[in-house]
Amino acid sequence: MIREENEQLEQMSFWDHIDALRGVLIRSILSVAAFSFVFFVFMDKIFDNVILAPCSSDFIVYRKICALLGPTGLFDSLCEPFRIDLINYNLNAQFFTHLSTSFWLGLIFSFPILMYHLWNFISPALYSHEKRSVMSVFTLGNLFFYSGIAVGYYLIFPVTLRFFATYTVSSLIENTVSLDSYMSNFLTMIFMLGLAFELPLLCKLLSAMGLLKRKFFGLYRKYAVVALLVISAILTPADPFSMILLFIPLWILYEFSALLVKE
Repeated sequence: MIREENEQLEQMSFWDHIDALRGVLIRSILSVAAFSFVFFVFMDKIFDNVILAPCSSDFIVYRKICALLGPTGLFDSLCEPFRIDLINYNLNAQFFTHLSTSFWLGLIFSFPILMYHLWNFISPALYSHEKRSVMSVFTLGNLFFYSGIAVGYYLIFPVTLRFFATYTVSSLIENTVSLDSYMSNFLTMIFMLGLAFELPLLCKLLSAMGLLKRKFFGLYRKYAVVALLVISAILTPADPFSMILLFIPLWILYEFSALLVKE
């Protein structure tokens, strides 16, 4: 079996690999374009019901936190009426926001298809036992990517938004949130959380290459705690509640990555 697979690899020339890579890139671009077009058509409904949902106190996260913590008297500010009305002060900002948001959503939702095309490109170079291992890595990669997107959308971004939108250095200054500022934080935070949740995938790949051992996580655990706290503080407002909200899933990812790594 191994000999047959080696012969199959040897049959492909350099230009055959380039041609296969070109096909992967074309199919990937078409996949992103197709999803982006769908989101472009329905962007008004997506904006009203999804993207702008955290701008109102009716958002499910605020209601759940208020229901859980309201009786304790903690974080009473999360139970107060809340609403952000975005403004636009650039003539072409809404049009380009429409385009860019369609692209980013298309990229996010076509992620499994992109991984599938990548898998089809590299799988001929792998042996049977390697294919099973790498396939599990791709599956986990998709799972964790969307888990990160969900954590960013339902936890980190809403709490961060509410903190910054209601924080004032003086009562004489009124906060006004622009469309560009809102979308920049929305897309960056959610997409970065999705990528951050790929940590177990990266660790498993490094382990398969023999570059990472499980003892590494034990030796550097206390440094990892400090590093994750710093990252959480940078990506969230300077309040302990939102920082802990981000730190907990990152810490769980760190420990889960250790389980995926070989001894």
